[in-house]
Amino acid sequence: MRTEQRRIAEGILFTDQYQLSMAQLYFRHGLHERTAQFDHFFRRNPDYGMHAAGYCVTAGLEWLLDWMETARFTDEDIAHLRSQRDRAGGQLFADDFLAYLRATEGFAGLRLRAIPEGRVVHPGVPLTTVRGPLAQAQILETALLNQLNYQTLIATKAARIRDVSHAAPVLEFGLRRGQDRGANAGTRAALIGGADFTSNVGLSSILGLAPKGTHAHALVQVFLALGHSELDAFRAYAEVYPDDCLLLVDTVDTLGSGLPNALKVFAELRAKGHQPVGVRLDSGDLAYLAIQASLMLDQAGFPHATIVLSSDLDELVIWQIQTQIVQEAPHYGADADAIMQRLVYGVGTRLVTSHGEGALGGVYKLVAMQEDGGDWRPAIKLADTAAKLTNPGLKQVWRLYDQRERATADLVTLEDERPDGEECLRLRHPSDATLQRQLVRANLARIEPLLIDVWQHGERCGSRPTLEQMRERRRADVAALDSGVRRLVNPHIYHVSLSQQLWELKQELLAELRGASGK
Repeated sequence: MRTEQRRIAEGILFTDQYQLSMAQLYFRHGLHERTAQFDHFFRRNPDYGMHAAGYCVTAGLEWLLDWMETARFTDEDIAHLRSQRDRAGGQLFADDFLAYLRATEGFAGLRLRAIPEGRVVHPGVPLTTVRGPLAQAQILETALLNQLNYQTLIATKAARIRDVSHAAPVLEFGLRRGQDRGANAGTRAALIGGADFTSNVGLSSILGLAPKGTHAHALVQVFLALGHSELDAFRAYAEVYPDDCLLLVDTVDTLGSGLPNALKVFAELRAKGHQPVGVRLDSGDLAYLAIQASLMLDQAGFPHATIVLSSDLDELVIWQIQTQIVQEAPHYGADADAIMQRLVYGVGTRLVTSHGEGALGGVYKLVAMQEDGGDWRPAIKLADTAAKLTNPGLKQVWRLYDQRERATADLVTLEDERPDGEECLRLRHPSDATLQRQLVRANLARIEPLLIDVWQHGERCGSRPTLEQMRERRRADVAALDSGVRRLVNPHIYHVSLSQQLWELKQELLAELRGASGK
């Protein structure tokens, strides 16, 4: 794709056709400048089949804001829209509507509030609210969902891998397996969610990280094809990278040749005053091989050498490897804890593709419209299932922490409510009228508002967070979750509740709509 073509495809026309079709309809009916509010949220946590997430980690917001800063309808964009024809051969988008689009300053009329990147988030909670002219808010939908849903999905997967890996370094290796240039977004999200480093050179440069990697099996294959040996290949690598020597040892025979040859090279490096990094295992029974590699490294006098494990790892596979090491290491006279401390996990395909759950399913729903007099009229969407009913009106989200400083619930309220000043809080289940509870304010350590202004008057609000700031948010939020919510399999359901006022508003609107529809 040529540069100009890419600019068109990834600029403000990075949207679905129906967004523009609706925007023209609003324009025809004089509604395009009517102020509206949309909420972006997801309905359920990722379910990977054999295991499931009990929470998500939000990501992608800063890249969305970057895109919004430059997204404008250019002459080329307008020309493309003018060329579209309806079924009768007429111009699909009228000239007066196109003139309106050309005159808009992108998304300058919108106000976005959002939960900052790196925060733990839960189903049914607005991650982003978009307020402003109806046409602008409608056109933004596709790009917002595309950028926030995917990065949140990958950051969540990375957070689970980080959690099960404990203190062991996690390397992201997914660039070659990601979805085209979307892999860059996946890399970024993985680094927010818990990966320490990545093999992605470009993203590492942008984020100020050192890219990480070893060598490929092809290195050994090249030397073998030219009549040399695996040992020759290892020596060649060590000669070029004497202080960064990490050898991939499973091209021929991991325990029969790979590790013995690596140990010879390591001894030669040490004799020259260099300290080898370690070895990488990319196939076979990784738990068993890690035990044996650790024993051989110790016996050869390299107790601090790293063992990198790769090959289709994810949080469940890592947990299984750890469990096997704990069970089997004593049978070989090995210290399981010592083995764990030298492990590094290289996670690629299953992270960047969110193996088992390929999409988050976040949605973007109208929740309020402003009337001519300036008052807000809440909006709600009826659905056949209670889980798909939307929560109406202008809202804020509050996180409630118990005396242990653990997050006990997220409370969705109307925007002007102040639960932090109430003595007793009544929490209602979003859809089940029989489920509710009361919390005494004095029994809570604190109440924290989550939605903050991130975009207004055509520019971002506040400074751009650093990668470390986003990581620190994630670390703090995950640590504040109960262990049951963090479980890999069958996690406990975190409570997301509505305030009494929001609950009553929702029931009132439902009754009105059902009465009008005869249901």
